[in-house]
Amino acid sequence: MGALEPPFTPEAPAQLVQQVLADYGRLARDHLQRYLPPAGPGDYLGRLVADYPGRGGKSLRPALCLAAAGAFGAEPEQALPTAASIELMHNALLIHDDIEDDSDQRRGQPTLHALYGVPLALNAGDALGLLSLRPLKANLARLGPRVAGRLYEETEQMAWETAEGQAMELGWRHDNRIDLSDDDYLTMVLKKTCWLTTIHPLRAGCLIAGGGDERMQGLFRLGFFFGAAFQIQDDLLNLEGGDGYGKEPDGDLLEGKRTLMLLYLLRAATPTQRERLRRFLACPRARRSARDVAWVRERIEACGAMDHARATARALAGAALHEFEVVFGDRPDSRDKRFLHALITWVLQRSH
Repeated sequence: MGALEPPFTPEAPAQLVQQVLADYGRLARDHLQRYLPPAGPGDYLGRLVADYPGRGGKSLRPALCLAAAGAFGAEPEQALPTAASIELMHNALLIHDDIEDDSDQRRGQPTLHALYGVPLALNAGDALGLLSLRPLKANLARLGPRVAGRLYEETEQMAWETAEGQAMELGWRHDNRIDLSDDDYLTMVLKKTCWLTTIHPLRAGCLIAGGGDERMQGLFRLGFFFGAAFQIQDDLLNLEGGDGYGKEPDGDLLEGKRTLMLLYLLRAATPTQRERLRRFLACPRARRSARDVAWVRERIEACGAMDHARATARALAGAALHEFEVVFGDRPDSRDKRFLHALITWVLQRSH
């Protein structure tokens, strides 16, 4: 250690997670600004496409990409275009999700379609999806055609898997499915949540750093276990709420989403309760009363569904920690590696 180098004092895990999310989130948001169109008075596109990215958020997805690249030896600048692409795609899908779910809030503010109407919001979501491809072109110069091509293929697969997962969830609600298992839920989460949130960012970071194809399947498993734990905790938070929760409390019940807790309740319910649940889920969102939502909440809490979901999330996080050691165990110690490890347990402790 040089005479002027300060002593190394590692941050506590929760502090490390929050700091790296903030640092990498700022880098990714600053970088993606160059891909957004200018917005002027009377503009009906530029202001809208910049809205959700400007609201911030956890920035988990770009942070995972940058940290995975760093843990495998790459510099942040090499991964910034891909991280920006992931964040742009995420925000595009959020706009569409909010429309499809008729959600009222996003990141503590009214949703885009609540502010501007469905047609303008839908167009802005389409535009953000297109803009998310622009940063990938920068990879040709930064990383070369082979890696840039692989990243494009990974992006294409992620987008298709995500669309399939969204179709599953929307289709279950359309057909009022009440016969679903936990495995059905986890398959949907694998596609809808894990590919975009965890699998793709981790695998992209590995590709950017030249981490080796032999790690890609392990990163798929790690991303699935971690991403599924993240989604279950997200579903729990929707029922528990709390300070800093930026979405609509009980929104999943109002939207009729088939969460792990709801599926457990459907299995545990008496025939009379199950029929009432079927009728509740068959109603359009606008006809689901606060009284009915409160009744479903009470049944979920009384039957042990919350404990079942928490136990499942803990088991998935444990599996993710095992896969982390398989994939990253031989990598030298670094802030990025410690962040990725700490993130797996932090996700179960977060309150928003």
